[in-house]
Amino acid sequence: MQTQMLIGGDFTDAADGSTMPVEDPATGETIAEVAAGGPADVVTAVARAHVAQSQWAATAPRDRAETLRRVWQLMTDAQEELADLITAENGKPLADARGEVAYAAEFFRWNAEETVRLRGELGVAPSGTNRILVHHPPIGVVAMITPWNFPAAMITRKLAPALGAGNGVVIKPPAQTPLTALRIGELLGDAGVPDGLVNVVPTADSAGWFDTCVDQEPVRMVSFTGSTEVGRVLLRRAADRVLKTVMELGGNAPFIVFDDADLDAAVEGAMLAKMRHSAETCTAANRFYAHRSVATDFAERFAAAMAEVQIGPGADDATTCGPLIDAEAVQRMVTLVEEARDDGARVLTGGGVPDRPGHFFNPTVLGEVGHASSIARTEIFGPVAPVIPFEDTDAVIEMANDTEMGLTGYVYTEDLRRGLAVSERIRAGMIGLNRGLVSDPAAPFGGMKQSGLGREGSTDGIYEFCETQYIATSW
Repeated sequence: MQTQMLIGGDFTDAADGSTMPVEDPATGETIAEVAAGGPADVVTAVARAHVAQSQWAATAPRDRAETLRRVWQLMTDAQEELADLITAENGKPLADARGEVAYAAEFFRWNAEETVRLRGELGVAPSGTNRILVHHPPIGVVAMITPWNFPAAMITRKLAPALGAGNGVVIKPPAQTPLTALRIGELLGDAGVPDGLVNVVPTADSAGWFDTCVDQEPVRMVSFTGSTEVGRVLLRRAADRVLKTVMELGGNAPFIVFDDADLDAAVEGAMLAKMRHSAETCTAANRFYAHRSVATDFAERFAAAMAEVQIGPGADDATTCGPLIDAEAVQRMVTLVEEARDDGARVLTGGGVPDRPGHFFNPTVLGEVGHASSIARTEIFGPVAPVIPFEDTDAVIEMANDTEMGLTGYVYTEDLRRGLAVSERIRAGMIGLNRGLVSDPAAPFGGMKQSGLGREGSTDGIYEFCETQYIATSW
């Protein structure tokens, strides 16, 4: 288990010797003390990334691509080891952790293929006076800030295209889950990524880390995944130097079940959309709108499925829902359920904290929730599912769009024409039509409104880490 920072190709302690604890959320016990970097460490990391980046950018795209493909292979080979680390520091069930590693590794294989397909343009100016040449050089050094809910995938979704495009990187992993990031950094070195190109600097002072990093001249871009509230702060700060930003922020995903939906399929999709990775995902279904003619039936079936969920330590093979990340997250669930009850909601299953160690909350379904209820107005980020009846299509679309968030939405209907028409009217960057899962390295991941800026994955993802330069010439 690597616990030192990765700077310039070497694992090292913080300049001031600081460390921070990493906790197992299933027990509340400390499992490691990790180096906690400060401003001096960030300055060094940026300087090392800057030196390595210029040489990496001059490396042939095929050679960069082959390096990325080696990372994919090494991560694939280390799936069990990485899954164990994710489960230990994040708490998610091993099955989910294994799935995350496979998903995370795939970003390296996908972007290895995209690296050799970065293209420019050649055209003639309308006046006929010159040629127009356009190409896409790398940005430079990228500051990356990643969240705790996907310790591997939220790093690789950014890191792989950034490296493919020719950039250097400084990563701030989350304080709760730095161990996975450090191990991935080690695998990058094993795959032949040049020393200093990727630096991993955990910290207990996120604000100080960011302020120091964005003030360094080589840093030209910020890539962030996290809450909308924090994203606003980082955007304001990045504006001081007019840095490019790509931000994947919060969500409040509607899950709409029409009267003609296959309810068995809808419940199966609801369980996947809500409970995958212990319900702590930005794409998780947040508000379940069911047509009044099927709302009771859907809610009861959904509650029965949620009642079968096995909570426990992620390392236990019987566990299908692990702990929440910390005690604060548990208290948030308690407060949301209490407020929903006060607003008239009915608890169909769960609703409380189990009597056991660790940061657990019982999977919960609430029936007869009002659209104006506070639980429908916030990102839950936990195993609580409010079911809201609706009467007609226009009304449910209006309710689905009645939020500043617009990351994901889900629609269940047997009428494909209606499903596509409704999907197009939902103001969200990604829609699952009769599917409870939308994420894929080959698809553009990102939101509308206050759910983010830019896209990750797909062909779009690598171009986010490129500049666009136009050269005027004639011959």
